[in-house]
Amino acid sequence: MVDLGAIADNTELIAGATDAAVMAVVKADAFGHGMLPVARTALAHGASWLGVATTAEALALRDAGITAPLLSWLHGPDEDFRPAILADVELSVSSIGQLAGIAECAAELGATATVHLKVDTGLSRSGAAGADWPALVHSARRLEREGLVRVRAVWSHLISADEPGSGRTATQLHRFDDAVALAREAGLDPELRHLANSAAALDEPRTHYELVRPGIGLYGVEPVAGRTFGLRAALTLRARPVLVKRVPAGTGVSYGHDYATATDSNLALVPLGYADGVPRLASGCAEVRIRGRRHPVAGRVAMDQFVVDLGAHTADTQDEVVLIGPEREGGPAVTEWAEWARTLPHEIFTGIGSRVPRRYVDRRGADLPHGEEYLA
Repeated sequence: MVDLGAIADNTELIAGATDAAVMAVVKADAFGHGMLPVARTALAHGASWLGVATTAEALALRDAGITAPLLSWLHGPDEDFRPAILADVELSVSSIGQLAGIAECAAELGATATVHLKVDTGLSRSGAAGADWPALVHSARRLEREGLVRVRAVWSHLISADEPGSGRTATQLHRFDDAVALAREAGLDPELRHLANSAAALDEPRTHYELVRPGIGLYGVEPVAGRTFGLRAALTLRARPVLVKRVPAGTGVSYGHDYATATDSNLALVPLGYADGVPRLASGCAEVRIRGRRHPVAGRVAMDQFVVDLGAHTADTQDEVVLIGPEREGGPAVTEWAEWARTLPHEIFTGIGSRVPRRYVDRRGADLPHGEEYLA
């Protein structure tokens, strides 16, 4: 279940924390929550931009009728940018070669492509390295004069805004400001600068510039270690047991018999597994909630199922097994699953597979059967 009321509340909270415009990051099917309903909800509650990784994601939003400004930032070396340019999708540029490919597609269309030049300020992923930045901005300015591109923004990614006091953000800010100054010296006049993720949007006002890009915060995960901002968890993952049976003490459970029951126990079989996003690495330490109580996942998580040891308690096939739920309701929270699986909440969310149906509700818990935007 995805609570679009929580998405709405979280978007409003983040928008209220800044004077900058808000780009809702809805890549990877909105972190597994559903790209279209989340995008529509965020746009109705304080976001004015959307951000995605790929042009395929961007075009899916356009095909659904979304007209808001939209940035796509991860492109292959031989990508055909013509559909994105025709759909008014704004494109991130990290190299002269990438810029040339976009300009070539724009020339074929007789159009102007809108681009965001990305500078690497220390993350060492995409973005032009410092030594390559002057050539990139001069090339962009030449292509602007030819009418093939329009440089709307300069941007970058933060390294560790979720770790206050690391000092890295201050260093990145200096590098970013220097890169913007070089772009302006080359004759560019970007109207937007953007750097802040969820953590920085809520905790680092100096990073806000004209646009912030919240991702994980939209979905209710507090993004800064040791800080609580009042975000609400949007996703609940639950199932029903398909079988409950009594077994004697010492019964081995699941592959390899890594786990054995300590006493005579009731075992519940849950029809979700690692193909559905239940991480196998959480075997032996994860818990789920049934009838208001926490119970351990017994033995190894399999592809399609796992076993819960209920001990002396019982359940039936009409009970709900809550794998992920709001902390105020007893959880388990997605952050707990991240700890059990030695990963981060982003991976837990995006790992929830397509076999798991998404149900959308509003603030009152009423069904939105088609995942329409939450507007109330």
